[in-house]
Amino acid sequence: MTDREVVADREVVADREVVEDREVFVGGVNEVVREGGLVRRPAGAWSATVQRLLAHLREAGFTGAPRPHGLSEDGTEERVEFLPGDVGHDFAAPQVRSDASLIAMAQLLRAFHDASARFPREPDDHWQLPPRAPAEVICHGDAATYNTVFADGLPVALIDFDTAHPAPRLWDAAYTAYRFVPLYAPDETEHTLPVPEALRRLRVFADTYGLSDAERGRLPAVAAERLTWLVTWMHHQAAAGHPAFSRHIAEGHDRRCLTDAHWIGRTFTGRL
Repeated sequence: MTDREVVADREVVADREVVEDREVFVGGVNEVVREGGLVRRPAGAWSATVQRLLAHLREAGFTGAPRPHGLSEDGTEERVEFLPGDVGHDFAAPQVRSDASLIAMAQLLRAFHDASARFPREPDDHWQLPPRAPAEVICHGDAATYNTVFADGLPVALIDFDTAHPAPRLWDAAYTAYRFVPLYAPDETEHTLPVPEALRRLRVFADTYGLSDAERGRLPAVAAERLTWLVTWMHHQAAAGHPAFSRHIAEGHDRRCLTDAHWIGRTFTGRL
């Protein structure tokens, strides 16, 4: 998750005090800065490919992602459009937990996948996360509440495409269902749901997205695999010296994911 720190930079210009329209988003993995209608974020080796993906999405008619504004001259900074609205950092907020929100998110994810399936891939494409076969679409890689913009109580856009990569639709859908249903084990008392209710909402998500019977049957196992993979990635990044992932491990995010993975596999397999 990301906490927002609002920064008002003041300077005097010709005897006038000017307040710069600027926000710093502190937390998560990167420090992100909004200046007016533009978001500036650290660039990685994958950023040029992500910029091309965002441009393709707009050309394909998908409006639920920011417009790309290129890289800085030195290549250290990526720039994208700022999308106004509320980001779903509060997992228990009514707009996050409503059926209407769940349905809108499944529709948004499906529209994104359908648009990204036509993305023209190039030999020099670089992705932060490794592609997975079959590479049916470009997955967002972290299509969770905290990377979703809400307007009027409903999801309208995805942000933070650093983790985008080619993969099966279900690889993304399973993780989004985990976050939006949500599928947290009972020891996560603040956010868990009774199993019948979680199962009902999981079916609503699967129906709305349009998962096939085969995909529905595999969804619990893929969700568990996705969370287990995330823990491995988290520890790999921490070992490489990434402080944000070290903090996530210290806060117990890896243990949370493994507990939920085991519970999802035991509880929902064969029930969709």
